[in-house]
Amino acid sequence: MYCAANPERPSKVADIAASFAMSETHLFKIMKVLVDGGLIKTIRGRNGGIVLARPANKITIGEVVRVAEESFYLAECFNSGRKDCPILTTCGFNGVLHEALEAFMDVLDSKTIEDIAENRKDLRKLLHIEAPLAAAS
Repeated sequence: MYCAANPERPSKVADIAASFAMSETHLFKIMKVLVDGGLIKTIRGRNGGIVLARPANKITIGEVVRVAEESFYLAECFNSGRKDCPILTTCGFNGVLHEALEAFMDVLDSKTIEDIAENRKDLRKLLHIEAPLAAAS
C-alpha cells in the first residue's frame, strides 16, 4: 500500500516502519517474502528504497496473500496428506472449506493493489508521505 501511494520515488524502510508503527526488523522479514515473491524490489544506494516490482494494476491482492501466507489449511483435515480424522471420508466439512476458500481467493484475485490504493491523496496524508516535488509547488 505504501509503495502504491508513493509511486514517484522509492519508499524508505524507516518511513514505512514509522507509518505503520512497526519495527524495521519486522518490516525486513516481510520485505524478504515480498521480494522473493516478485512483488517488490529493492534499490540500493543513498536514493534507494523499495518499489513495486510491477505496476500496481498488475498485482492482485490474491497474489499478495498467496505470497505472504504459508498455508491455507482452515482445519487439520484440509491438508490432503492428513488421513487421521475418523470421519474424513464421509464429512462434508472439508469440501465446504475448499469451496469457501476458492470464493475468498476469487474475490482477492479480482482486486489489484491499484484498486485498494485508489485514494492516493488520503493514503499519503495518513501515511505521512510527502507530496511529489512536482505536485508540491
